[in-house]
Amino acid sequence: MNSENHAPPPDLSVIILTHNTRDLLRDCLLSIARGTHDISLEVIVVDNASADGTSDMMPREFPSVIYIFNHQNLGFTKGNNLGINAATGRHVLLLNSDTQIFNGALDSMVHFMEENPECGILGPKLLNEDGSLQFSCRRFPSYHTALFNRYSIFTRLFPENRFSQAYLMTDESHAEIREVDWVSGAALMARRAAFEKVGLLDERFISYSEDVDWCYRMHESGWKVCFFPDAQIYHYIGRSSSKYPFRCILIRHRSMYQFYRKHYSRSIKSIDYMILLGVVLRCAWTMTAAAFRRLSRREARA
Repeated sequence: MNSENHAPPPDLSVIILTHNTRDLLRDCLLSIARGTHDISLEVIVVDNASADGTSDMMPREFPSVIYIFNHQNLGFTKGNNLGINAATGRHVLLLNSDTQIFNGALDSMVHFMEENPECGILGPKLLNEDGSLQFSCRRFPSYHTALFNRYSIFTRLFPENRFSQAYLMTDESHAEIREVDWVSGAALMARRAAFEKVGLLDERFISYSEDVDWCYRMHESGWKVCFFPDAQIYHYIGRSSSKYPFRCILIRHRSMYQFYRKHYSRSIKSIDYMILLGVVLRCAWTMTAAAFRRLSRREARA
């Protein structure tokens, strides 16, 4: 009787979504190759219609990487779901192209997941380009978050106010492994058994808040979300989105309201309209501030 041998699935599938970030993507892929040692790995790059030579680079420089080219920009959630559906690993890692991993980071994350089967999502410690801490694990948003989020002028002027500290968890130690509400989608590892139960990213979120939503649903289904500082990853935040600042601001605020409607709304129209008005005003303020910053930079260069 003939039996067919099947190779076991890889420990980890790394999914990197890219759109016109060829050079960042190259550095990211090289850091994975250099820094991963004792786990089995497959890497999947999902290209959202890049026109910067990424499609030429990938087969030439990274022939072992699974490369999926989309002829249109599908957005963050649809693109990553495409990668997840193509993945065969027991765990998947959503990884921004503007990241570089520290030596052994992915190995230690997979080992933690293996030793903690109740953990559905795991986030590493993210660092800024200068090595400073990036606050990548947070509490779920509340009504205060509209005024005291990471980008808020109140947070920038008064970083030690208790509302910003509570949301960004700046009042907590980031040197210890801990359960958290949610972790950033810039580098997020998910257990296959968990997302097969909970579902994939909600594609109604084009981008932004999809990571908050996924973690929220994990909690609802009984899975833990953990912050794991033993693994460190550089995240050059904003480099992949800086070319389209106003579009990103608009999408971010739309996603904020979508998250509110999905998880917090009690279908009281007067309250929903007030929240929507607050989000619109915040979006307008953020766009205005971004426009002034761009104008100031142009004048400085002139």
